[in-house]
Amino acid sequence: MSKKTALITGITGQDGSYLAEFLLELGYHVVGMVRRTSTINFDRIKHIQEQIDIVQGDLLDQSSLMEIIREYQPDEVYNLAAQSFVPTSFSQPVLTGEFTALGVTRLLEAIRHVKPDTRFYQASSSEMFGKVVEVPQRETTPFHPRSPYGVAKVYGHWITVNYRESYGLFACSGILFNHESPRRGLEFVTHKVTYAAARIKLGLQRELRLGNLDARRDWGYAGDYVRGMWMMLQHDQPDDYVLATGETHSVRELCEVAFGYLGLNWEDYVVVDPKYYRPAEVDLLIGDASKAGRVLGWEPQVNFEQLVRMMVDADLQSLRNNERQV
Repeated sequence: MSKKTALITGITGQDGSYLAEFLLELGYHVVGMVRRTSTINFDRIKHIQEQIDIVQGDLLDQSSLMEIIREYQPDEVYNLAAQSFVPTSFSQPVLTGEFTALGVTRLLEAIRHVKPDTRFYQASSSEMFGKVVEVPQRETTPFHPRSPYGVAKVYGHWITVNYRESYGLFACSGILFNHESPRRGLEFVTHKVTYAAARIKLGLQRELRLGNLDARRDWGYAGDYVRGMWMMLQHDQPDDYVLATGETHSVRELCEVAFGYLGLNWEDYVVVDPKYYRPAEVDLLIGDASKAGRVLGWEPQVNFEQLVRMMVDADLQSLRNNERQV
């Protein structure tokens, strides 16, 4: 049996790197699409880079997407590329729309015209729910996004549904709640907290400034969630699924666990700074992944405390390695 080929956009990101690892272990030929920039960061995939075909393409450029689909004839496409940082979407709303919304259409069009039997995964987001109308949120919960990022993700989600229904494409959307890991960008609050806690423990930092400590999220482990992405594309019928832990935790709890794991009292170090508040806050996101459990057999394996401790351990190790190299 010949190897399956998977194309991953956003392969240098957190999810892309975990997904690439997972697919390589399953024997896939993995093709990773990156944008041509002067500062491509391959840190997250450097340990597997020799096993991957890296190809240049851009969600803003239709012809590059068609050429990649034509050349590699992928069995599966995972669209993980986006402008994915919510605060940036307020300062760059048009660019966010171009990548995170219209970029999905360009990729679907490339698949439709070049290789319509390709199975497509769209990375939807719990940020689409925004100002929630029911708790927990499931596949049928109405969307009310509270950021340009969330609005763009709603477009990407519905255009995926539209291409499935209009053209018969095998197109799935995974509505993923927050998922973290040691590879999460430092601009995201989970990693900001665990990294600061590790630096404070080592005497490299004195305080941590944060915004809304009462904001609550459903935080899971990225490695669990990429497995769910793959499971969606292996099913007989394309559909949309929420992936979540079904538990919610506040930023305050995140601080308690991260600092407490290191024997520190978070209240001695965390300072609330209004400049980190969002223009429109999402207060409570908690997902109901029962459909994914029932239909796909998916469930998360890493809980909240395990996740935070994993990230703190990784940050401590990284900081100590850096100290040795100085």
